[in-house]
Amino acid sequence: MSELKDRLKNDLTTAIKARDKVRAGTLRMVLAAISTEEAAGSTRRTLDDQEITRLLTREAKKRREAAEAFDQGGRPEQAEAERAESEIISDYLPEQLTDEELSGLVAEAIKETGAEGPKGMGQVMKTVNPRVAGRAEGSRVAAEVKRQLTG
Repeated sequence: MSELKDRLKNDLTTAIKARDKVRAGTLRMVLAAISTEEAAGSTRRTLDDQEITRLLTREAKKRREAAEAFDQGGRPEQAEAERAESEIISDYLPEQLTDEELSGLVAEAIKETGAEGPKGMGQVMKTVNPRVAGRAEGSRVAAEVKRQLTG
């Protein structure tokens, strides 16, 4: 079993004992998403830490988007609940890259691939994505690549 999954399960037990309903509910939801992902497809498999990190990134993004939608819909209490869940999930994600670090990784990938102009975006994204791996959102990476290739 992955270390991250073990940590999630242990933290769930701690949250239940501490009667922290928000944390316990969020961790249950995350563990359920992991189980669903493991059972998806024709054969059952166990997710490794990298796959769980991708799943957590996806779940945190869903919460942020839901919070924005609730804010726009005039439902601040639901928006706040979504934000709280997103923060709990973010505790299990790797440290996010700063703008400078991301810019450096993108510049390095552009140099390696020799890509020029917007047509080279796919090449650069293919090179930089494995290096970023959960430490920056895809849209943020794409915006930086586009900025450097068109700038």
